[in-house]
Amino acid sequence: MPSLPEPPSGRLDGTLHRFAVRAYFDDTDAGGVVYHANYLRWFERARSEMLRLIGVDTRAGLDAGWGTYAITELHIRYLRPARLGDAVLIESEAIALGAASWRMRQRALRDGELLAEVTPKIGFVGPDGRPRRHPAPWRAAFETVLAHRMPDE
Repeated sequence: MPSLPEPPSGRLDGTLHRFAVRAYFDDTDAGGVVYHANYLRWFERARSEMLRLIGVDTRAGLDAGWGTYAITELHIRYLRPARLGDAVLIESEAIALGAASWRMRQRALRDGELLAEVTPKIGFVGPDGRPRRHPAPWRAAFETVLAHRMPDE
């Protein structure tokens, strides 16, 4: 059996991660406009692939009993609609790192035009659901794509 192609991971350009998506029929409403919640799915996929590319294996962290990341705060701004068939670029950038959380900025663009942007705060939580410091190897991975630090929480 031939090997399957790998899912798209996007690419890192310095500290910026770029991930391409396309607006499919199931992303849109009856008028062909991307439903607002689907931007969050696109941002989540891009965020997950960015973590994978810098060496943060969230599945392995769960399996090892370390914990995982969870959105603790989110601000989103919609500027223009994406439509059925549009190619959309999701740009993601880690902008701050704290003891148990990190912040990022993500933007959805179509041909360079800003469609939506989100600034989430992502906390690391242990298996018990309580905040916990980042695992040391993951913290080191973040340091490779980050220029700022948040005060310890």
